[in-house]
Amino acid sequence: MTEVQLLDNSAWVRLADPGLPAGRTTAIAGALEAGALAVCLPFLLEAGYSARNADELDLLLEELRSLPWFHVDEDVERRALAAQSQLARVGHHRLPPVDLIMAAIADRHGLGILHYDRDYDVIVERTDLDFDSVWLAPRGSL
Repeated sequence: MTEVQLLDNSAWVRLADPGLPAGRTTAIAGALEAGALAVCLPFLLEAGYSARNADELDLLLEELRSLPWFHVDEDVERRALAAQSQLARVGHHRLPPVDLIMAAIADRHGLGILHYDRDYDVIVERTDLDFDSVWLAPRGSL
């Protein structure tokens, strides 16, 4: 398993879900403390979208910016577009653009993605992007 994982919004919004096993919650807290969960611009924009006001957004971004941060560069852009093209050839090109960008960031930097979103499994299975697709909890359990 990849040492550092990008945090996807699908996992972020479910971290407080009462259905998440206590052991998993403890493991995620440990990963946060160890700097093993990271962020990127697409995630920060999605997480910020759910803020109810400017103060909440500022507090949220201050907290999240303390995590390791991986950036979008030209290679990430090129890989995301190539992945979308690969998906189009097999009829799956309508995946969310944010997921493609995050997958390309993970591929570029050797990261995993912590998520609760089947789209990442499709990207791993149907493109040449190489990253660990790590489910927060078993699919359908939350």
